[in-house]
Amino acid sequence: MSRNHPSVAEIFGVDTVDLIEPSFADLIDDRFTALLLECPGDQARLLVDEESDPLAIAVHSGKDRWSAGCYHLRQPTASLISFFEDLGGDIYQEDRPVWEEAVREYYSLRIAAEVTPAFEDLNPERRTMVRELLEGAWGPGDGTTCLDFCCGSGLGSAVLRDLGYRVLACDIDCSLLSLGFSTGRLVPRETMCIDAQCARHYIEPVAIGLGLMFGEINDFNADVWEVLTRELVMLTDRCLITVGKEEEACRITAWAQESGCDVDVSENTRDPIYDRWICTMTRNHP
Repeated sequence: MSRNHPSVAEIFGVDTVDLIEPSFADLIDDRFTALLLECPGDQARLLVDEESDPLAIAVHSGKDRWSAGCYHLRQPTASLISFFEDLGGDIYQEDRPVWEEAVREYYSLRIAAEVTPAFEDLNPERRTMVRELLEGAWGPGDGTTCLDFCCGSGLGSAVLRDLGYRVLACDIDCSLLSLGFSTGRLVPRETMCIDAQCARHYIEPVAIGLGLMFGEINDFNADVWEVLTRELVMLTDRCLITVGKEEEACRITAWAQESGCDVDVSENTRDPIYDRWICTMTRNHP
């Protein structure tokens, strides 16, 4: 790890740390808050952010063994703080974004190591088509954060990164994420394996968002895609969603408008299959 992107262990100043939450998705689950109380320990370390708010607590529970719980997405209990104080632990400080990157990387590297990648079926020409699409819609990124929503194996993320955007990516399919890591389209510290229907619990609002190749949307799964669309538009000021069929674009438009967005729909003749219809949305702030 570089000094600019330290690992979880490096932030705590130790060789290795095991996070008690089994997956990134579990970071919001209060059931894991008290697990550290069950760890026999002889010392502890509390990590806080710039505002002195807790980010994590690590407990030394054996030779060179540290276990840590993450509290940047949920609150530690008073009993857990007392447990830390009883162990006479040290307090460490790190910028919240640095910690968040390290945690995303921790779980992403686990997926890359343990999950068999999905089969690669990406048409190489599609990367050029997506680049032309996004370059025409938004231009260069200049470091602006873009949420790649339901990112799959990371085609959108790769193009956004090439254009100068800071990427934040999420998807629920571990095999697609593993493929993205293996091809380099996804970067571990940028990526989360979550159910995007619950994205607001993990992600703070950002400037822009991308939903590349949403769908296939039909009567049987429309309720899921409606939730996903609403999550994306509520987390971004502007977003772009592509679908393959005009009927799907009509559904996206209705959901976005009901969520308080202005919507523009256009046809993309450069890609008649995946990104044929482009829905560009701008959220109206009260």
